[in-house]
Amino acid sequence: MTAPLSPAAGRPAATTEQAVHDLVHGFYDVVRADPLIGPVFMAHIAAEAWPVHLAKMCDFWSSVLLKTKRYDGRPLPPHTTLGPLNDAHFLRWLALFRPVARATLPPEDAARAIAHAERMANSFRIGIAMHAGGDVTRMAPLPSEAEA
Repeated sequence: MTAPLSPAAGRPAATTEQAVHDLVHGFYDVVRADPLIGPVFMAHIAAEAWPVHLAKMCDFWSSVLLKTKRYDGRPLPPHTTLGPLNDAHFLRWLALFRPVARATLPPEDAARAIAHAERMANSFRIGIAMHAGGDVTRMAPLPSEAEA
């Protein structure tokens, strides 16, 4: 069941499982088409594995936004094997995520999702660098949306 739309914004008035689905599927639609980060995802997720990945991401964001506790996992380890990622990858990931979150979620939940994504991007880049033996002591955080 789709949530009622907010007349002013054309967005759901409440975050529902359908809104989470729309967030995840909409985001990964733009990710797969992106020339910078699309190839990273496409190289590591086989075509037939996308439905499972999307379901797992729906569980993750449902847990974050709706407190469903459906996601049971550790998101960092799979990302440590993706090869060399740099700040441009994380900045692009955030640049793609933010407008999809705003288009599919009510404003307050979009802001929460974006803030969570920004924290994840910073955590992942530090975790990946540490896993690779890098010196993370001088890594500055990525700029938040307010700073970008």
